[in-house]
Amino acid sequence: MKGYIFACTNKTEQECFERMLFSTNKLYADNILQVRKGDLLFLFNMDRDILHGIFKAKSEGRKDIMPDAWRGRYPYQVKVEKEDGAKAIKDAKKILSQLGINWRNILNDEQLNSLLNYIQKPTEFDWNSVKRGNGKEIEEKPSLETTTLWDYPKQSYGKTPKGNNKYAGVTPAFIIYNMIKRYTERGDLVVDPMAGSGTTFDVCKEEGRKCICYDIAPTRPEVIQNDARKIPLSNESVDMVFIDSPYGDNIRYNDHPDNIGGISAETEEFYDELEKAMKECYRILKPGKALGWLIGDQWVKKKFTPVGFKIYERLCKYFEPVDIICVTRRNQASNTPLWQNRALRFNFFLRGFKYLLLVRKPILESTASSKREVKWTHYKR
Repeated sequence: MKGYIFACTNKTEQECFERMLFSTNKLYADNILQVRKGDLLFLFNMDRDILHGIFKAKSEGRKDIMPDAWRGRYPYQVKVEKEDGAKAIKDAKKILSQLGINWRNILNDEQLNSLLNYIQKPTEFDWNSVKRGNGKEIEEKPSLETTTLWDYPKQSYGKTPKGNNKYAGVTPAFIIYNMIKRYTERGDLVVDPMAGSGTTFDVCKEEGRKCICYDIAPTRPEVIQNDARKIPLSNESVDMVFIDSPYGDNIRYNDHPDNIGGISAETEEFYDELEKAMKECYRILKPGKALGWLIGDQWVKKKFTPVGFKIYERLCKYFEPVDIICVTRRNQASNTPLWQNRALRFNFFLRGFKYLLLVRKPILESTASSKREVKWTHYKR
């Protein structure tokens, strides 16, 4: 038996109780799909800071038990029933924190038992019984990003390595994790046309997504040899595309004669060749689905080339903008006292970030011209 905490607001709480149904969106789908009949559930109203419980799962967690609930915004659902002695606990955030519980995670045995004991006798609860720091998470997962600044101290996460952190220009696994959580669901197909050491494949495998990885010079068996300018997949068959492309000829990835990474970013040829890959990504993506393109700028021999802006300009010829993420660069070869001293002496800046350009394939061409109404909330000074 496991424990789960579901979140609601003042707007959604009433429907939870009327339908006796708890739900979430696809960001937390993996948790709810693990719910089994008999598991213990709690409902956390974030607006009022109240935790309702205890409830018991009447069904397994699955998608669209009641498709019309909450207008379809929270499709991952579980039927519930109230247990005897259910209570409403005030100051829930403080209580959960003192119990060492992150409500977004599945409760382990120690956390569940502590919470049950507190609910039954809150005034007599023995806080000394709480084992802080000893409860192991079921599985280490990164946090889901909420801002446009992503900063990762290391390349991978969890017990299983994702990609090869010795590979030149290796992609941080956290980026792919955040993208597939936001823009895909379990069983969806993700494609990486320039897979490098295969980070995308490893993350998708662990998160229950199908994945096809290509590279012009594969480094492992799971990566198929192929040129990104001609992807051997049918039209509109893919749910997400991720590309971590070269941003010039600064890194010698391989000796393949058709390697785009052998072309200087100071030439239009570089962008023309990458645009061919963009067209292929557009072709294979389903309408409304997302593409993430990781790219950096270049400064070499006193000349700055805004590679990210040039790539973004080309992407917007085919896709709708979603957002631009700044990904902090750590553990770079230039992140040394020697290069920092040179940057000051010769008046230039070391590359401190990459762009993650998020775009989406339009659903209808006409939507771009449709008029939107925006109601701003204006605050008085």
